[in-house]
Amino acid sequence: MAHQRIMQRFARWHIWLGWLVGVPILMWTISGLAMVARPIEEVRGDHLRTKVEQGADPATLAMPQVGEPIRSAELQWQPNGPVWMVVTAKGANFRYSAKNGALLPPIIEDEARAIAEQTYAGKAELAALTYFPADEVPLDLRVPRASWQAHYADGTNVYIDDTTGEVLALRTSWWRFYDFMWGLHIMDLQTRENSHHPILIVFAVLAVIGSLLGCALMFRRRKARVRARP
Repeated sequence: MAHQRIMQRFARWHIWLGWLVGVPILMWTISGLAMVARPIEEVRGDHLRTKVEQGADPATLAMPQVGEPIRSAELQWQPNGPVWMVVTAKGANFRYSAKNGALLPPIIEDEARAIAEQTYAGKAELAALTYFPADEVPLDLRVPRASWQAHYADGTNVYIDDTTGEVLALRTSWWRFYDFMWGLHIMDLQTRENSHHPILIVFAVLAVIGSLLGCALMFRRRKARVRARP
């Protein structure tokens, strides 16, 4: 009798927990299914990126004339020629000419358009080119750096750093849907980055408890069926 009372109590708890965590579990399942519906390479837009050929031996190019300690220097090819992407020891980003080593000015609209066209390998037309200050970047970029957004007719956004001309991100329309589903999955639609917060942890713990209770009740039902046989 004691065992039966415990199982009845488990059943009541399981029902109440089912009502409480049913919606989050359904949301986790749907969002998880949406995130695996397409290959991650397609989500990231790898098929829409042009592979830029390296046109010269770095040893034959002029080194950047920085004048302060640097953390890294990477050679890249832009429409106007090779450039050095330099990160200083303080974390600042600059662009230097690989032809004479001189510091290059910020990216203007025409140059941003040329870099976007060099990067984008799709067939859609460029619909808009918009500048965003560092404190007003769109949600699908989430990098606090001033940038140009090249928006294509197929929904693809190419983000180009205003200072260096570096391609910060390429976001497809499916990537934005994936990002929204990820926000639902971790219950953080505002920043879509915090996967460690009390609401998510509480619901996850309750879902685990509900699942364990359901597993225990499976044995109860099995025994009941065995007893019912003639």
